[in-house]
Amino acid sequence: MDPVLSRRAFLLTSGMTAAGVGLEIALASTPTTSSTTTTSSSTTTTTTATTVQTVARPRGATGYRRLANGPGWRRVTRTELAEAKKGRVERRTVLACFVQFTDLHITDVQSPQRYEFLRTGAVSAWRPQEALTAAGAISLIEQVNTLRYGPATRAPIGFVMTTGDNTDNNSRIELEWFLTAMTGGRFTPNTGDPSAYEGVQNSGLGLYWQPGSGVRDIDKRVGFPRLDGFLEAAIREVSSPGLAVPWYSTIGNHDQLFGGAYSTAGGFFADLATGSRKLFTLPDSEAAAVYRALRQGPDPTGSRFREAWKRYQAKARTVTADERRAPVSPRDYIAAHLDPAHTGAGPVGHGYTRDNLDSGRLDYSFRIADGVVGISLDTTDRGGDYRGSVGSRQLAWLEQTLKTHADDIALIFSHHPSWAMTNLIPAPARPHDKRHSGQELLAVLKKHRNVAAWINGHSHRNKIVPHDGFWEVSTASHVDYPQLARVIELSDNRDGTLSLFTTLVESAAPYRTDLTDLSQNGLAALYRELSFNAPGLQSALAGLPGDRNTELLLKRR
Repeated sequence: MDPVLSRRAFLLTSGMTAAGVGLEIALASTPTTSSTTTTSSSTTTTTTATTVQTVARPRGATGYRRLANGPGWRRVTRTELAEAKKGRVERRTVLACFVQFTDLHITDVQSPQRYEFLRTGAVSAWRPQEALTAAGAISLIEQVNTLRYGPATRAPIGFVMTTGDNTDNNSRIELEWFLTAMTGGRFTPNTGDPSAYEGVQNSGLGLYWQPGSGVRDIDKRVGFPRLDGFLEAAIREVSSPGLAVPWYSTIGNHDQLFGGAYSTAGGFFADLATGSRKLFTLPDSEAAAVYRALRQGPDPTGSRFREAWKRYQAKARTVTADERRAPVSPRDYIAAHLDPAHTGAGPVGHGYTRDNLDSGRLDYSFRIADGVVGISLDTTDRGGDYRGSVGSRQLAWLEQTLKTHADDIALIFSHHPSWAMTNLIPAPARPHDKRHSGQELLAVLKKHRNVAAWINGHSHRNKIVPHDGFWEVSTASHVDYPQLARVIELSDNRDGTLSLFTTLVESAAPYRTDLTDLSQNGLAALYRELSFNAPGLQSALAGLPGDRNTELLLKRR
């Protein structure tokens, strides 16, 4: 289990077209891999607005550190799966160009269902930047709209794919905020009392950053500033332009499960989310025990958490109840995507179709371009647990879909990476549908010569792993620093090889923050800076150079 992601356990000019037709509709340890990487100076034609050009870098060495622009990350050519042949730049034909968003975690920070109190057991269990997830996501959308072209091939960006954890608490209001941000419009990231913030950041508790008071909380002790008006600004209406290109949606554990980990069994979590009692603290030993129960698992219905909450419910505070925090079923999730109000640049349903609505299944395939097909897999087990898996019915569907598209290059999308798919608990609705691990899914993908890449998230870490014949590309989140998305470009080198270019992108927010600027843009910049300074954050989420901006060679089979 990735220590940084443990908290999320609780709690995206060629023959290319981006057709919007659906044909169907944290965490385990990251593996250590050894690879040979070489720098390439001939593959990048433009670096505007990407991390090849510049990356946010901290100033100073200790304490709360401010950010500024720094040198970019060079592009690295990786040849574990195929030789990089000379002249490929002049020969190549672009097949696809798109952007991956992952782990936006658009969050209702005032929900009684949230587990901030686990910070007494692990300081990283709550993030000081979480109130600004909406402003941060919109800034990322603005950046992609400005980018327009792939930085390596200059092909137009055809679409955006989210790879899950679009929301944080499996709630109706968070899903509405996510869909509005992606398709365009105004929304107010506030629940409960419409005129006030009701959460841990004005609680007076030193366990959390209290931006609007003089409380010497644990974050101020390491240099976090006092920012009067911060909370009022954080719950103010925001405006999103929406993506200018079509987008598709893949679901994650936080989109389906309470806190990303627990099933709906018993209705306890639904009642908690929509109710008026919120627990702000737990004794250190109790929080540590709940934390350990999740890490060690399995506890799919959150029995240890429920026991602790009931034991200390007398210490809960009263907040304003809000039915908009109600959980979202798989059918609700699909129906919301199919709502014409959320079509934006399209396609209708963003990958999901009426067939998905009728069946409740969240797997689908779609045409990316002539000769390229995308396949979106639901790797969350509705039975509970933050770790992923797939069912036997899904594997059979995947095999048939890959056979149907045997003449196409296939790109697989999911939330979980292979190394985080270790939960084999049967889903309650399908107790006889065996669950399969990431290693079993890899075995299926390796059997099909048309698979070029498996693209995912969940780990909040950049990691690119070669498998037999294809690449697994896992991308860092947009909630934890360094807050990245990834542009992916696929080209045919016309020499028996394909090149898969990956280029990381930051949001449009300025690197330098102005602590007096509480506008939407100023908050997006602050979102990045706070995330860098979040206590307990690991420093390795950006990955190694070969996990960032790359050219990944593979044989065209």
